[in-house]
Amino acid sequence: MMGRIVARDNLKKALAQVRRNKGAPGVDGMTVDDLAAYLKDHWPEIRAQLLNGTYQPQPVRRVEIPKASGGTRASAFRRCSTASSSRR
Repeated sequence: MMGRIVARDNLKKALAQVRRNKGAPGVDGMTVDDLAAYLKDHWPEIRAQLLNGTYQPQPVRRVEIPKASGGTRASAFRRCSTASSSRR
């Protein structure tokens, strides 16, 4: 199953979907265009870590997002461990 998840075609489809949805930068400030360039250089390492079970994501950052009807809703953001370390 994980092999299908990390397959190149699946990654390309996911990235295209984020572009269609006009995805905003993540917690680390990486845009969709930055992500595509980043993955060209780092995907083999990330893929290997995912496949062998050694990938360690960064802790989740929780934020409260205001709702139009009043109140807030909790949301969580996670950084890519290798992306955040190379972008700082």
